[in-house]
Amino acid sequence: MIPRVLSTQITELHRYYPIVSLSGPRQSGKTTLLRHQFPDLPYSSMEDPDQRRFALTDPRGFLDQYPDGCIIDEAQLTPELFSYLQTRVDTNPGLKYLISGSQNFLLMEKVTQSLAGRVGLLTLLPFSQHEIPHAVLDEWMWKGGYPALYDKKTPPGIFFPNYLRTYLERDVRSLLNVGSLLDFERFIRLCAGRTGQTLNLSNLASDSGISVNTAKAWLSVLEASFVVFLLPPYHNNFNKRIIKMPKLYFWDTGLVSWLLGISEPKQLSTHFAVGSIFENAVIAELAKRLYHRGEIPRMYFFRDSNGNEVDLLLEQGLDIFAIEMKYGKTVNDDYFKGLNYWSRLTGNPIERGRVIYGGHTASNRQYGQVVPWDKLDKVL
Repeated sequence: MIPRVLSTQITELHRYYPIVSLSGPRQSGKTTLLRHQFPDLPYSSMEDPDQRRFALTDPRGFLDQYPDGCIIDEAQLTPELFSYLQTRVDTNPGLKYLISGSQNFLLMEKVTQSLAGRVGLLTLLPFSQHEIPHAVLDEWMWKGGYPALYDKKTPPGIFFPNYLRTYLERDVRSLLNVGSLLDFERFIRLCAGRTGQTLNLSNLASDSGISVNTAKAWLSVLEASFVVFLLPPYHNNFNKRIIKMPKLYFWDTGLVSWLLGISEPKQLSTHFAVGSIFENAVIAELAKRLYHRGEIPRMYFFRDSNGNEVDLLLEQGLDIFAIEMKYGKTVNDDYFKGLNYWSRLTGNPIERGRVIYGGHTASNRQYGQVVPWDKLDKVL
């Protein structure tokens, strides 16, 4: 098994909480990590119909099987168990449970209702750069970070079609009554074509042939199952000309590349979306690093109606780091245009500006630091 950065945080929270909840997308390695890290704990998956039926019809009997605690996988499928878990850990202080799930909204809703104060929350996303040996830029963007592509060496052309089919059949049908899975798949592909762009739900709905309310519901499903995330605009109201729509990103650019029909890494450099895919890859990578350290990312973008923009604003403590992403391998002055504007607008120190680019040489410039794509530790 390829070691995961998050394992340290799981061990830490396991010391202080009777229950640790691990959420994240399907195939991100949650089950493998928990079973590897806690080999002595019994394991039960709620996707097993027999186990799920047992847990739902006789929750006390189900938990009696595991007097010392256990790992409960896809726990959001049996939310009724959570109240019984609460009683167990309250009356047995030494008891420990680990729960995992791939439908974040459902899991978090039940956890916060029944297990508040008793559960430590963590998120496991696909591999970050730390966890992928010998990453090369275009291959990293094209392949993404799902573990099966590395430990099982599954080709992306085999993994992603089956991942999408499984995702549609399991999560979409359980979360929504989608009339046509083909329509939903077309919706996902249209979202991939909009990665890195401000989200106009009306246009997306029109292009998908669905209503705005349906588009909103379908997008919520993609968020709930860790396929996409929305980056909000910076909340400080400098004036009324600030763009208020969020930007759309995917948690994995391997999936984006496959949805856009990019069949090999060498096609990326000339693809119309290469800049957006690079931006997506870097922002998702920074978010992964924070999540895998047990932190909640505080990330935004800035854009006004005059076209002034900064790709990413990252809050760390009381500091705000302004970050631009450029796929090119040669740094030029235009790369710093947004950072310069942001510094003048806010008084934010120049030294908190970063340009992350596709090259390999770090340097300090007049308007901030230049950081290679594979040296993102210098950003955090």
